[in-house]
Amino acid sequence: MSGTHTDVPSVLAHELPRPVPADELAACPVGDVLRRVGDKWSMLLVILLGGRPHRYNELHRAVEGISQRMLTRTLRTLESDGLVRRQVHPTVPPSVEYSLTPLGRSLLEPVSALADWAVRHGEEINGARARHAAARDTP
Repeated sequence: MSGTHTDVPSVLAHELPRPVPADELAACPVGDVLRRVGDKWSMLLVILLGGRPHRYNELHRAVEGISQRMLTRTLRTLESDGLVRRQVHPTVPPSVEYSLTPLGRSLLEPVSALADWAVRHGEEINGARARHAAARDTP
């Protein structure tokens, strides 16, 4: 995509095979990233860490409804993706701090663009959903 978001996205410039082979779909890096962006907790944690580094318990308190298990899993996944850095400080007891890597920071711009789009079009989407539900429920 262009840096200004005004050109035709590069994804539209690529012609997809018909039908799209399942193995190609599974190996697609775009789908992989969209699954991460679309999961319940990952982007919330990336946005929180975009402000500043956090310790584990700070993150746990900052995200209502996330279990310790899910927070740990999500942080480990983000770390394995290279988006989050886990740093253990040699204190007694040891303290652990999470921060975004440069790669994680680079995700903030496209996520912000997606969030801006969602805010701009939220009412339109909700209206379309309501019309669709009404049409579906009408005999």
